[in-house]
Amino acid sequence: MFAGIVSELGRVSEVPVPGRERLVITHRPGWGRLAVGDSVAVNGCCLTAVFVSETSLVVEVMPETLRRTALGLLAVGDAVNLEAALRLQAAVGGHLVSGHVDAVGKVLAVRREQNAVWLSLLAPPAVARYCVPQGSIAVDGCSLTLVSVEDHEDGSASLAVSLIPHTVEVTLAGRYGPGTVANLEADLIAKLVERMTGPYLLAPARGGTAGDR
Repeated sequence: MFAGIVSELGRVSEVPVPGRERLVITHRPGWGRLAVGDSVAVNGCCLTAVFVSETSLVVEVMPETLRRTALGLLAVGDAVNLEAALRLQAAVGGHLVSGHVDAVGKVLAVRREQNAVWLSLLAPPAVARYCVPQGSIAVDGCSLTLVSVEDHEDGSASLAVSLIPHTVEVTLAGRYGPGTVANLEADLIAKLVERMTGPYLLAPARGGTAGDR
């Protein structure tokens, strides 16, 4: 489990290839204090460290992970958002993030307003259905607050978030431009609520049908 608070911008030094499906990332000396077997979020995707050193880590990446996320688009030299897993009694500065990417979204526009940077994203239906104004979303593992949600007929939605200078400086957000793809994770609580209440919402009411409610 993570909080969506990116604490390091790592750098890709090796990407997955057939027969060597691993991602090697360099970072500041001592970052994360990881051990082999620990979980780490890489651009919002929860992965397991299989090798760690003072300045690098190695994670293995399955084909399913590459299909569901944007990790397969990474190239040597690319920056990545990193977050070590939460520990018990740690402060949750963002929102609860599982590191299980729901879909890949696309940046539509980036604009400045005084000290803020506005980011517009296109979210596919798998994520859009859980998005509400003032709700939370993880973009490449970074916990952000939704300012507005514009629904589209196909089930997708245009999302708007406003970023403070610190977020732009210390995360991938400062490198986004129109067309950039990003890993998206919808609010975990919203997904659980839908799953648990779904059968009751679809079940016929006593003495009538679901449409009578």
